[in-house]
Amino acid sequence: GCGVREGAQRRCPKCHGSGMEVRLHQLGPSMIQQIQTVCSQCQGQGEWIRPRDCCLACNGRKVVREKKILSVHLDKGMKDGQKITFHEEGDQVPGLEPGDIIIVLEQKEHPTFLRRGDDLLLRRQISLADALCGCRQLVRTLDNRTLLLCSQPGDIIRPGDMKCVPNEGMPVYRSPFQKGKLILQFEV
Repeated sequence: GCGVREGAQRRCPKCHGSGMEVRLHQLGPSMIQQIQTVCSQCQGQGEWIRPRDCCLACNGRKVVREKKILSVHLDKGMKDGQKITFHEEGDQVPGLEPGDIIIVLEQKEHPTFLRRGDDLLLRRQISLADALCGCRQLVRTLDNRTLLLCSQPGDIIRPGDMKCVPNEGMPVYRSPFQKGKLILQFEV
């Protein structure tokens, strides 16, 4: 809005609508200093409003404080640091474009899994007997399924070895039917 009732807005008499006051200050003979400051009457707006003509909702400021609820949609597979932007939903000031609201995602750490891109890393401690003779591992996934992972007897697992389970990692962003890998890293 304009902050006042219709027709009550006037050009500031002190700055003549420029929003700036110019003062001359004589420093000495033949020396004059010109000082330009923001108008003390209109605060640089160039308009002067009598208090009785001000809008009751905004008190003549041309903006009102308003709360707005924005719905944030998170897509599967979004990553740490990814941004969601609401264009022109930020604060508004008369004569300027409204700002953007930018939400930056921060990934919460998981006690069991470590995310690396679209892959999930799971460190598992196994005994020497299991490493030499084969083992069966039950893994509970993030979506509460249980996977049975087996290594064959004679397939020796060394410390630091990794086994990959395709399509059991994180969803790939904007590819609803693709998933990363679940990577098991064994510590013997």
